[in-house]
Amino acid sequence: MRHSFDVRTDTRLQALDVTGHVADALPAGYDGVCTVFSKHTTAGICVNEAETRLLEDIETMLDSAVPDDGWTHDELDGNADAHLRALLVGNGVSVPVLGGELDLGRWQSVLLVECDGPRTRTVTVATP
Repeated sequence: MRHSFDVRTDTRLQALDVTGHVADALPAGYDGVCTVFSKHTTAGICVNEAETRLLEDIETMLDSAVPDDGWTHDELDGNADAHLRALLVGNGVSVPVLGGELDLGRWQSVLLVECDGPRTRTVTVATP
């Protein structure tokens, strides 16, 4: 089974909680694992806490870790920093599913991390 959903981001660098969208994509009663995947090279998917200040800290950390300018790829389209930030986040995660529900820890959420927004991003949720 495979389901995709779109997420509209508002800023260049933004961490968003997409847990509800992922949960809605799961088949009822399913036990196993789902893969949540970003179909983009300048946005990533991770599991972390979706507390507002932490989401801001994730954005600040990525901004600090990867400078905006000075990259060779910038000669092509000016977004090398976005590619490199997304590389740090990763493009997907595997999450256990029990009874059709995400089996996340108490404080865990599935996050989309936008690194080259604002854009509309497509996220795929797949189960075997």
